[in-house]
Amino acid sequence: MYACAKFVSTPSLIRSGSRALYRPLSASLVSGPDAGRVEANSILAPQSVMASQQQIVLRGFQTSAVSRDIDTAAKFIGAGAATVGVAGSGAGIGTVFGSLIIGYARNPSLKQQLFSYAILGFALSEAMGLFCLMVAFLILFAM
Repeated sequence: MYACAKFVSTPSLIRSGSRALYRPLSASLVSGPDAGRVEANSILAPQSVMASQQQIVLRGFQTSAVSRDIDTAAKFIGAGAATVGVAGSGAGIGTVFGSLIIGYARNPSLKQQLFSYAILGFALSEAMGLFCLMVAFLILFAM
């Protein structure tokens, strides 16, 4: 929302407008009728039509507290869903080393070759878990 508001607020808009245009709608309602009339009269006197159109444009880019709460909840739900893959990584590592023990029990002479395959399987499974964790952190902190 901030990036969109940067494109809307050009320097000419800032020079022709007042601080009342940038105030949230809830602040103008809470501040009372007297404060709103003083600022509205100073805004609308020179360019009444242009100022009111600019106020409508700027009000469209503001978000409410409810939508921010919904966005935050969606971030937490998405990050939680992304971390489910870490459990799959743990199960994969357990399977790899369980298979190593079974393979070593069947043929002890292949100990070195089986161990190198197990380390490769461990690394790939762990990498998938770290990718899931990275996506969870990206959802939480980059969006």
